[in-house]
Amino acid sequence: MQLMMFIGNDLIEAVPVSEERVSQPGYLGKFKRMLKDKYADLIRESSKPPEFLVTDITPSSQSASEQS
Repeated sequence: MQLMMFIGNDLIEAVPVSEERVSQPGYLGKFKRMLKDKYADLIRESSKPPEFLVTDITPSSQSASEQS
């Protein structure tokens, strides 16, 4: 799984996260804070706030078998 940070339509960075820990309070928050700190200048220059998306980019076994 990955936490992706977007500003507008631009993907700024994606960081790997543990699927087992995603539901723990504060786990994703620490990554969001780190990304916001890292890209503070870019966020200040933008008219849009950053958006975050958690996604699993690994193909599932079902979709892999459908492609065969």
